[in-house]
Amino acid sequence: MCYETSLSKKLKSIEKHTGAVMRYPEVYEPWYHLSGFTHPNMFCIPMDEPDIILPMEWGLLAPWADDISTFRKKYNTLNAKAETLLTSNMYKEASRERRCLILADGFFEPHYEKMSGPATPYYCYLEGRKLFSFAGIYNTYDEDYWTVSLITREANDFFAEIHNKKKRMPLAVDRNFEGEWLDPDLNDNGIEEVLATSFMREPFKAHPVTRDLYKRGVNTNTPEILEKVEENPNHF
Repeated sequence: MCYETSLSKKLKSIEKHTGAVMRYPEVYEPWYHLSGFTHPNMFCIPMDEPDIILPMEWGLLAPWADDISTFRKKYNTLNAKAETLLTSNMYKEASRERRCLILADGFFEPHYEKMSGPATPYYCYLEGRKLFSFAGIYNTYDEDYWTVSLITREANDFFAEIHNKKKRMPLAVDRNFEGEWLDPDLNDNGIEEVLATSFMREPFKAHPVTRDLYKRGVNTNTPEILEKVEENPNHF
């Protein structure tokens, strides 16, 4: 699972890196910690317009969702599993017709020293906290209202040590595969191949951060939330 991310880059840096333009620049705000459970906007490059960046509300709404509040209470669609993407009634249409790249410069995963104890959040990032993208799928629920799910898959050896309970990881797409994920001509076999082979080749780094990340009523959208803490001696 992946329910928390960061995107702290300035808008000009994002546009330069992606070669895409933010359609609604007035709504973009950098963040150091964003929780999917608040259903915030993520910033995404859609398959049908790969030269723009759109705000998409985190948590895909199904086309048949009549009442948003009722749907959100019944379904957690922050993540979509790669293994069932093409067979799930919730996700299969979007996976074939509405794929996207979700922009980020880091994300947080829970690590358990003891499986019965509390989790310590780990911040995961590339060297220099470079910008990258997750594989995502989206729906257009209403005009100018997009919703998105972030795709996860079975963890590799590195992330299995960090996310050591459920052993999942978000599908961070290697830059060489970003164009393939957005290719409108990709068939089911091609989708499955990208899901299986496109994970970031560049190694991730990770370190423990404060458990305040999980507390209510604490402002976690600060640079300090990314700082390494010493309560856990491990460093991946």
